[in-house]
Amino acid sequence: MRTRIFSDHFRSAVPLIGQGTWKLPDDDAAIAQAKEALRMGIELGMTHIDTAEMYGEGRSEEIIAEAVRGFPREKLFIVSKVLPSNASYKGTIEACERSLTRLKMDYLDCYLLHWRGSHPIGETMRAMTELVAQGKIRSLGVSNFDIEDLEEAQSHLGKEKLACNQVLYHIEERGIERALIPYCHQRSIAVVGYTPFGKKPVPSESTESGAVLAAVAKKHGVTVRQVLLAFLVRLDGTCSIPKASHPDHVRENAGAGDLILDAEDVAQIDGAFPAPKQRTPLAWA
Repeated sequence: MRTRIFSDHFRSAVPLIGQGTWKLPDDDAAIAQAKEALRMGIELGMTHIDTAEMYGEGRSEEIIAEAVRGFPREKLFIVSKVLPSNASYKGTIEACERSLTRLKMDYLDCYLLHWRGSHPIGETMRAMTELVAQGKIRSLGVSNFDIEDLEEAQSHLGKEKLACNQVLYHIEERGIERALIPYCHQRSIAVVGYTPFGKKPVPSESTESGAVLAAVAKKHGVTVRQVLLAFLVRLDGTCSIPKASHPDHVRENAGAGDLILDAEDVAQIDGAFPAPKQRTPLAWA
């Protein structure tokens, strides 16, 4: 599994492909399988695990705590998020402490504001700075922020810098490539793409665009889903966090971490799924 330095502001090596935990199952058998999948992912190098207090009202964090038991904490990169409704100064600190309790951990590697809400962004950033000072988080960031919001958030920070912006990014939603990714790259803000396969089925080989993906996959002896993930992490400073609650999907996702697409592959995919020619509003889900 290839890795990248997360940010110049937090120089931790993070795998290009991580593990998302949105909408983990809630019945006992499926939970057991999800834990097995998370553990397998870690063993395959997907040590970047993303969660949030919103996911299952904290249950996702509890499942992660059970899944990672026995793995060295320093080998993991754990990210969680505070809900906007909790993102006052006091509320952010208390939400982080609750997340740490559910995760059974002493610190988070990165803590994000899930999206912008009604609380002043300055309060949230001040609380996150305090959490860094207390050793409860090692870096801070945001999710679903466009450039103007990033600039405002950073204006409320002193020596601490935004380390991450987590945003929607998949083959049919490439708007962030026009301005947001270059902006973040110039400022060493990691771009972590969520929902990398979108919400629609992977294009069929019987379609023109699907045939392009199938041809690239055949050339490399991999699956179409692996091609999609490799395409999304081809740019410097980007990572992807697909969700997988089944071991077979975990193996497939992990296999994309070592796949390097050549210039011809990228050009073909770019032609089949073109990015918008101008900056577009930030999409999120």
